Amino acid sequence: MLKCRQATRLMSEGLDRPLSLIERLRLRFHLVFCRGCRAFKRQTAFLRRASRAFVRLSDDDTP
Repeated sequence: MLKCRQATRLMSEGLDRPLSLIERLRLRFHLVFCRGCRAFKRQTAFLRRASRAFVRLSDDDTP
């Protein structure tokens, strides 16, 4: 099973590149058992959505 450090690294890398099937399966298995990493995944997704929304709002304000 992945350690939390490995799982969070894979989650971060998954934002930049497609994960392999084995990486996705190992990460999914880890997330089933690890509440802390599930929270990290939710927080990362929230920050990504908030950043994109901020950029869209900033673009709308430009003359």
